[in-house]
Amino acid sequence: MSKVIEVTDQNFEQTVLNSDIPIEVDFWAPWCGPCNMVTPIYDKLSEEYENFKFCKMNVDENQQTAMKYGIMSIPMQMFFVNGEKVDEILGAFPEQTIRSKVDEILNKYPVDKL
Repeated sequence: MSKVIEVTDQNFEQTVLNSDIPIEVDFWAPWCGPCNMVTPIYDKLSEEYENFKFCKMNVDENQQTAMKYGIMSIPMQMFFVNGEKVDEILGAFPEQTIRSKVDEILNKYPVDKL
């Protein structure tokens, strides 16, 4: 079962910006083919990483946050640490590319030092 957390305009600050561990937000929409291609990857990774949160936000239903972060194309994955955006990936990438980005974030921002 996936541990990916659905975030909304209402809970974005609480869930993402106030997270005590690094976090990824997948900005997506149900009609987006590439978005649906990467969903199983995030579902899988969310089961594997204990010290990293994976979230998804439907941009059609949560336009306020999407506009705030300038989401013009999807899928867009943004990575946050201590409430700050630290990196992003635009587009559908294979699992190894996404896993490498998560590992890079964890190496740069170790959880035990946050």
